[in-house]
Amino acid sequence: MNNLSRSESYAAAGVDITAGYKAVELMKKHIAKTVTEGVCSGIGDFGGLFELNTEGMKHPVLVSGTDGVGTKLKIAFLMDKHDTVGIDCVAMCVNDIICCGAKPLFFLDYIACGKNYPEKIASIVGGICDGCVQSGAALIGGETAEMPGFYKAYEYDLAGFAVGIVDKEKIIDRSTMAEGDVIIALPSSGVHSNGFSLVRKVLNVETADIKTPLEELGGKSIGETLLTPTKIYVKPVLKLLESVRVKGISHITGGGFYENIPRSIPDGLCALIEKSAVKIPPIFDLIADKGNISERDMFNTFNMGVGMSIVVSKEDEGEALRILNDAGEDAYVIGKIVKSDRKIEVV
Repeated sequence: MNNLSRSESYAAAGVDITAGYKAVELMKKHIAKTVTEGVCSGIGDFGGLFELNTEGMKHPVLVSGTDGVGTKLKIAFLMDKHDTVGIDCVAMCVNDIICCGAKPLFFLDYIACGKNYPEKIASIVGGICDGCVQSGAALIGGETAEMPGFYKAYEYDLAGFAVGIVDKEKIIDRSTMAEGDVIIALPSSGVHSNGFSLVRKVLNVETADIKTPLEELGGKSIGETLLTPTKIYVKPVLKLLESVRVKGISHITGGGFYENIPRSIPDGLCALIEKSAVKIPPIFDLIADKGNISERDMFNTFNMGVGMSIVVSKEDEGEALRILNDAGEDAYVIGKIVKSDRKIEVV
């Protein structure tokens, strides 16, 4: 810790430099568990250094993704629970780049807050590190910005980005998709990290009781259920890619089925989703009921229990399901690829 750097004037303006140093010291134990073979810089350096190993690759391609947690953070504020939103931040980035077939290499975070409470910042970073471990990425840097007057003292925002790598010839580009291919669902852990502006409105989270356990939510409270971190699919998907030719992957986030699944479908083909096959968690029924939201809008806003969809040939269906289930996923088929210009139909 730097004991020489302290500005009384800056502290009087609301920025405590020493709180930042304490936060860094507290988070070091979390960051240490994310270190991978390529890391060659330490916390506190001006840049995060990562040595790229391209052995065995003909044409290595870097793949990047960036995202934040959005207004789900409001639930964390209300519940005063900050150790899982970091997982959401990592998940929203690494789940995107795995759609290309890329293995995550490293992650960087950005936290902006009204007041730097070192223990809270360390708790947030602890969640980020948990997400990095789940995805096999190293946390090689980040930034914490104390911004009094811009954020309320107890508020913060959280964003980050990930970089991964894939051999050019193994990029998943939907070019081999064909009629008759099957669509496999990987279940979500809940609402994940999108649609929370609507969730907060219909559930009145600012004034309603979100801490009392509810029978319809399996004995969990609304707040606890909503804070369930976004599931990270990297390791199961990488395992699948070792043995099965995957033709398309969609990370289902904002825009739900109707926006995300078509992004992995080529022109002239359509994802035909069997609505009755989708296993919908109770939280979505509660949201639809409280907000009087149409089924179409629910499928066009939320993941509805499917965090990721994967397209494989009919011949590979059994093997794909076996590999994914052996990797801990409760994978199941929700549809097939048909000829159509509509890109997606949910029937």
